Amino acid sequence: MATEKKKKNEVWEWSKALIIAVLLAFVIRYFLFAPIVVDGESMQSTLLDQDRMIVNKINYKVSEPKRFDIIVFHAPEGKDYIKRVIGLPGDTIEYRDDVLYVNGQAYEEPYLEHNKEELNGPLTEDFTATVPEGELFVMGDNRRNSKDSRHIGTIGFDKIIGSTSVVYWPISDLKIVE
Repeated sequence: MATEKKKKNEVWEWSKALIIAVLLAFVIRYFLFAPIVVDGESMQSTLLDQDRMIVNKINYKVSEPKRFDIIVFHAPEGKDYIKRVIGLPGDTIEYRDDVLYVNGQAYEEPYLEHNKEELNGPLTEDFTATVPEGELFVMGDNRRNSKDSRHIGTIGFDKIIGSTSVVYWPISDLKIVE
């Protein structure tokens, strides 16, 4: 009788541990962090197709996106995109002669240097855009092969899933992205 009670108690303890682990995993994945797979070449050479990353879902609950952050958001066609924040609310974005100007001030984009070295001609064609309040202007680092705010429009804050900067797979490419 004592061994039967001991077995029931042991099963109950294991069941509680399993339920707690499942609930904890759910809370972490749904509210705090989630994995995402880079799908496509729009962020090359910063991120490669099939890189696996961690999305920080809590970062923008306590702070605002910053220029040049890499974010994950719900795109209009129902997919999740990974792009770089170029323009913040109220900014006027201009590309002229392959140079980024924000509100008239030129900005360096060192993350584009590798792509510029590999191409003949400009990486980013000239354009001007104004970012509405409550929205972000985002672009992929592979400017010639990126469906971004130049095509889908600006991104509302309500569409942002979170920021990402950690590539965890493949292990050989493990890194924190600037």
